[in-house]
Amino acid sequence: MSMTKTGRTVKRRAGENDAAEAEPTPVHQDAKPPFDRIVEGDSIRVMASLPPESVDMIFADPPYNLQLQGDLHRPNHSKVDGVEEAWDKFADFASYDRFTADWLKAARRILKPDGTIWVIGSYHNIFRVGATLQDLGFWILNDVVWRKTNPMPNFRGRRFTNAHETMIWCAKDADARYCFNYEAMKSLNDDLQMRSDWLLPICNGGERLKDENGKKAHPTQKPEALLHRVILAATKPGAVVLDPFFGTGTTGVVAKRLGRHFIGIEREHSYVDVARKRLAKVRPVEDESLLATPSKREEPRIPFGWLVERGLLHPGTVLVSPNNQWTAKVRADGTVISADHRGSIHQVGAAVQGAPACNGWQFWCVPMEGKLVPIDFLRQRLRAELS
Repeated sequence: MSMTKTGRTVKRRAGENDAAEAEPTPVHQDAKPPFDRIVEGDSIRVMASLPPESVDMIFADPPYNLQLQGDLHRPNHSKVDGVEEAWDKFADFASYDRFTADWLKAARRILKPDGTIWVIGSYHNIFRVGATLQDLGFWILNDVVWRKTNPMPNFRGRRFTNAHETMIWCAKDADARYCFNYEAMKSLNDDLQMRSDWLLPICNGGERLKDENGKKAHPTQKPEALLHRVILAATKPGAVVLDPFFGTGTTGVVAKRLGRHFIGIEREHSYVDVARKRLAKVRPVEDESLLATPSKREEPRIPFGWLVERGLLHPGTVLVSPNNQWTAKVRADGTVISADHRGSIHQVGAAVQGAPACNGWQFWCVPMEGKLVPIDFLRQRLRAELS
C-alpha cells in the first residue's frame, strides 16, 4: 500500500513495490485538468489520468526519506516534534529511488514543452532526486538554496545546524523556451538581480497551521513567501500550477492569490480537509493588471524620434554623458549630432567613446531637478502614456 507526504505516493516497505499503484489510468479524449481543485488520491495515479502536456509548472515537495534514528530531545529533555509519519519512511535507498523515478516520469508526461518543475528537498534526498531528474531528460536551470533565518538547532551538537534546503529548478529539456520573469524577480529584490540563495524564515507563528490539539497540522509546511517567489518567477497569470504532494495547500493558496490556476493532489484526508478550508478563505485579486510584470522585451518599441514628436525633447536639446565628458544635440528627425559624429543615440554614444556598441537610452542624459537623468526615463513615461 502506498502512502504519501502531503499526498505523496510512497512505498512503505522494501519489496512492497505494488506495481498496480503506479499503473497508469487510461486518459480519455475529453479529459480536462481539474483546475482549482484538490484531487484526493495517489499522486502517480492521478497524474496518469491527466491530459499530456497540460500544466505550466510543477512544484513538488516530496518525502525527504529523513532516515531518523530514535527520538530527538532538546536540552530540557522535551521531545522535538519532527517528521514521524509513515509517508516519509522507506526501507532503503533503492525503494526511494524507484518512487522518485515513478512520480517524476508521471510529472514529465503532463508538463508542457515550455513548462518547468521545482523540487525541494534536504541533504537526505535532493542529490538522489537531482540525478533522477537528469536521467529522465530534465535540464537543470538552477539549484536554489533556501537559507532559513530561524532553523532548528542541532540539539545533539554532533553536526552543523541544518540551516538550508535546496530547490532544483528544471526545464523539460535543454532547448525549452521556459518562462522566467526576470523583471519581477529584480523588482522583488529592490531592483537588484535575484540571486540563487534566498533568505526566508521557516513557517511559524500565525502562518503555522495547527490541529484541534494545538499540534502542527503538517510537519513540513512550507512558508507562503517561498511559494510566492517560485510561482512569480516561473509562471504568468492564468498559468496552471500542479503540486503532486499538496499537503495543507500552500501552493494552491499562493497560486490563487497570484491569479494562477492550481491542481493539488493529496492522499491524506486530514491534509485535504485543512487545505480546502484554508483555500476557501483566499480571495483572488480583482485587478489582474497588478499580477503581471511586463518583460522589457515584450514592451512596445519606442523609437527615440517619438520623444521629439511628442515634445518630451525638442530639436536643439543638449544631451550629456553621465560624466559630463561628451554632449550631443537632438535633431528634428530623431538623430543626434556631436562635435564629430552624427547618427542614432546608440551610434553616436558608441562613437564618442570609441566603443563597439552603446545603449544610448542609458548613456545620454538630460538635466532634471538639478541632476542628470538617463533619457530612458522619458521613454518609460511615453510608454506608460501609450499604454
